[in-house]
Amino acid sequence: MSVITRFAPSPTGFIHIGNIRTALICYMVAKSQGGKFMLRLDDTDLERSKKEYADAIEEDLAWLGLNVDLKAKQSERLSRYEEVKQQLIDAGRLYPCFETPEEIEIKRKMLLSRGKPPIYDRSALSLTEDQKQTFIDQGKPVHWRFKLDEKAVIEWDDLVKGNIRFEAKNLSDPVLIRADGSPTYMLPSAIDDMDFAISHVVRGEDHVSNTAIQIQLFEALGSHIPTFAHHSLMKGKDGKISKRKGGFSIQDLRHEDHIEPMAILSMLARLGTSEPIEIRHTLQEILDHFDITTFTKNTAIYEVEDLKKLNTKLIHELSFDQVKDRTELNNIDETFWLSVRGNIDTLADIQTWRKICQDSLDPIIDSQDKEFTQKASQLLPETPWNEETWTIWVNTLKDNTDRKGKSLFMPLRKALTAQDHGPELKYVLPLIGREKAIARLNGTHA
Repeated sequence: MSVITRFAPSPTGFIHIGNIRTALICYMVAKSQGGKFMLRLDDTDLERSKKEYADAIEEDLAWLGLNVDLKAKQSERLSRYEEVKQQLIDAGRLYPCFETPEEIEIKRKMLLSRGKPPIYDRSALSLTEDQKQTFIDQGKPVHWRFKLDEKAVIEWDDLVKGNIRFEAKNLSDPVLIRADGSPTYMLPSAIDDMDFAISHVVRGEDHVSNTAIQIQLFEALGSHIPTFAHHSLMKGKDGKISKRKGGFSIQDLRHEDHIEPMAILSMLARLGTSEPIEIRHTLQEILDHFDITTFTKNTAIYEVEDLKKLNTKLIHELSFDQVKDRTELNNIDETFWLSVRGNIDTLADIQTWRKICQDSLDPIIDSQDKEFTQKASQLLPETPWNEETWTIWVNTLKDNTDRKGKSLFMPLRKALTAQDHGPELKYVLPLIGREKAIARLNGTHA
């Protein structure tokens, strides 16, 4: 069987960093074995699912380079789910239940109060046909549960968590069809995995118990059973990943924090593994170093500040050829890029230094430095300028003034750039040019 994985988000909101980690692992499992990567939108919640979110999911995946080979929407397959629903009813594996949510909650609390697990008691199975009809005539809503083989032991070898074993008698018969007639997550997911020949189901460890149930569903439908990999969940160092702290939404990371796709992918490819996080410049590099067995059972710790640091490191390694076509580098040549690259954290920061060097600004000159900066303007070397110009100029200033060290360098930096930090001035000075430099050293807006 060829390898096919699926990423199955619900388009009820924008995807976040945890979603993308799952998508990336799915992608790596498939592509490392020459397989296909599928995007399946779990949009059976017709009220909450929105086209804008579905479009954003596809856009974010494309931005990250996680190109999709196959696509499907569950909302377009409802008739198929109805067909399988009837198949399960006819086989005696799906049975109607009439308890209200309040009645189910009462049963649950009673079991817990007696120290027993809150497993459904299957009382609906003992209803006679007349009793069922009476409930229907009374207008009582009906939901449908899947009848597990309670004598079965459900077992599989998980690619991340190792051998996993459940006894079906310890599981509740799950609701597959809600009272409003809509399917729960469980049924469409199993049907789609069967119909699209999904070979590997890769998802978070919070789905482990779902897998036990879905294996019985696969068996009831006569389907192949996929290989499973349940990766650990992501958390912040102090607990849950917080939307308030930032770094949660891919949209925010992309548009507000200006994080590079390869910084995100480089981090997520190794997060929760036994391997160190390293900068990769292409997806192929990531695939070349991918090994599912390096993923551990330990919680994956994610902090947006770590991602930002990784992004800065990536930016500092980028050649001009790698960025020259990006819109952020309008009016930027290779000399300019190489001059300021080491002092920016995101590609968007390049425009700050373009404005400093090419546009007008108000220099910052402290009162005690005015005489010095004016003297410095008079001693500026003639053009043409290069990286040696700064050294020549500074040596001249040392010989002709009583300044050296920070008392010499800082007034020049603040006058020339209106900043107290930044790239080495030997690179910046030629970018500013002699005319602007003279004006700024004399306190003129230039």
